[in-house]
Amino acid sequence: MKNIIFMGTPEYAQKILQKVIATEDINVVAVYTQPDKPVGRKKVLTPPPVKLTAQEYNIPLYQPKKLQDEETVKEILEIPCDFIVVAAYGQILPREILDHAPCINLHASILPQYRGASPIQQTLLNGDNVTGVTAMLMEEGLDTGDILKIEKVSVDEKMMVEELFEKLTQTAADLTIDVLRNFHTYTPKKQDDAQASHCKKITKADGAVVFDNAQEIYNKYRAFTPWPGIYLASGLKLKEIELEKKDEEHADAGKITAIDKKSIVVTCKQGALRIYKVQPQSKKEMDVISYINGKRLGLEDTLL
Repeated sequence: MKNIIFMGTPEYAQKILQKVIATEDINVVAVYTQPDKPVGRKKVLTPPPVKLTAQEYNIPLYQPKKLQDEETVKEILEIPCDFIVVAAYGQILPREILDHAPCINLHASILPQYRGASPIQQTLLNGDNVTGVTAMLMEEGLDTGDILKIEKVSVDEKMMVEELFEKLTQTAADLTIDVLRNFHTYTPKKQDDAQASHCKKITKADGAVVFDNAQEIYNKYRAFTPWPGIYLASGLKLKEIELEKKDEEHADAGKITAIDKKSIVVTCKQGALRIYKVQPQSKKEMDVISYINGKRLGLEDTLL
């Protein structure tokens, strides 16, 4: 029986934790997650998904504000364990904890590519057709530790972020069990820092688009739906779109060049998009035909 401390916060980590709990030869002795946070306009104090699972299975739960605090470090060092598993926890582990037991991190990219906070979205933004999950030994840097094993995952050109999230989460859960069971058979391999790339935390501002490049807009749509979504300078959200053409160049960006019963085609400086649904600022989502009729827009007009 392998005893582990689990550290994680969002749904990605929750599903890995659930898989670990369901595995007979692994025992979760403690769970660490971020403190509850206010969510939404009403700022309702909401527990992270990992906390809910820990409570469901009556696993000792800790939510320190800072993992580096002396009391928190002492607390962890007093918990005997064989491994510490970390998945999207959101805090850097101090050296004392890294030395307590092998710390295994599950990162949703093929490291050293896409170190940082948003690897799944970055995969879609860049139009990659392959990604994966890396199991690595943690060190004090951000996603810089020695690699234990990588599981690759194919990415369809129309795959949305939620579907890719589910695929990578399942892969990460299975990889976690594999690495815990076979840890001593793997030879850690150093990352090539010269090949490293980074991705930042996503903000609402990242969803802003202009009709420049249809492929780039479509990739943003795949990466940022449902949040933060993609939207024009007017505040109009593009809620359901397809890539119509990606290579044609146009002098007039944003021009409506085709209208049918369910959609319109809009030009970009490079390529074109087919749009099915939109959401005007402070209004409900609607089909695009109703929107252009209400705005009295037709062929050759500009979508704003």
